[in-house]
Amino acid sequence: MLHVLLYQPEIPPNTGNVIRLCANSGASLHLIEPLGFTMEDRQLRRAGLDYHEWARVRRHPDLATALDAVRPGRVFAMSTRGRKNVFSGRFAVGDALLFGPETRGLPETVLNALPAAQVLRLPMRPGNRSLNLSNAVAVCVYEAWRQLDFVGAAE
Repeated sequence: MLHVLLYQPEIPPNTGNVIRLCANSGASLHLIEPLGFTMEDRQLRRAGLDYHEWARVRRHPDLATALDAVRPGRVFAMSTRGRKNVFSGRFAVGDALLFGPETRGLPETVLNALPAAQVLRLPMRPGNRSLNLSNAVAVCVYEAWRQLDFVGAAE
């Protein structure tokens, strides 16, 4: 299926919402440290409700270790600086969707390490900064899953 990588997430309810999303879509979630919260955080647990048991969540000390463990077909970084929008991307089983921390996005070093065609953005109205992290993850995961004909979904 797909892999969702949250690079240094900061806000517990966002990560909780992504846990719930991954449980419902079949995507694996990879949290790249440092985290801005603990996994026992009440807000994280509340947002994820009882989906923690159905989601595949792994923690990694850094991005290199995460990529070595995941070995994705390709990594697509989501950034407001992407030239192509996520709907023009073509996704495959085993691809990874990489999202940066809520307050600062992915570092330039991470973005520059990827081919420009794999740095994607979500279309937005001019003058707006970004979407909420969990909303952005949901849009991207469902677009990629749609392209994969919702493999694994209930009919």
